[in-house]
Amino acid sequence: MGVHARTTLCLIAFLLQLFLINAAAQEKHLNITAIGAANGRSTIECWQITRPFDISTDPGTAGTAAQQLGDPTNLTLTILPPKFDGGLHNAPFVQYVAFTSGVAVVSLPDSKEKATIIGGKYGLIIAADIASVSKQGHITRYPTSSTTTALQIRMKDNTPPAHSLLHYGACRRDELSGL
Repeated sequence: MGVHARTTLCLIAFLLQLFLINAAAQEKHLNITAIGAANGRSTIECWQITRPFDISTDPGTAGTAAQQLGDPTNLTLTILPPKFDGGLHNAPFVQYVAFTSGVAVVSLPDSKEKATIIGGKYGLIIAADIASVSKQGHITRYPTSSTTTALQIRMKDNTPPAHSLLHYGACRRDELSGL
């Protein structure tokens, strides 16, 4: 087989692989635990972000799945001490919270519903129960003897991303397996 034929076959194989990766990425959506609100009360929900994953073309990540999370207006790194009790509060803004380490337990007043968020790969949530949509808010506690770190990513205009409700309650680990 000549050099030209091998080059052509390699190019075809590369394009086929890129097509298959692209097709797989278009079928994947980000599922995320959200603190939402309904009827003036905070809820814990599993959302599926409407926009599917894209294929990155950025240097260093080209060819991998990438999800545009929206237009952030502020990014804050928060360091929470061991056994910190955040108390009952509303989300200050519609925001993503990316727990990079530690554990957060989110619960609702007058309910047994809770979500345990473990920092790291599965540590991304959305907090959208701002005071204009929820009268009481939610409770956040950090029960371990380790520091918890979180990135709070405020969304432009307090607008959550387009999404569908998969179910009430936190997303299960198998629903987050695309991460």
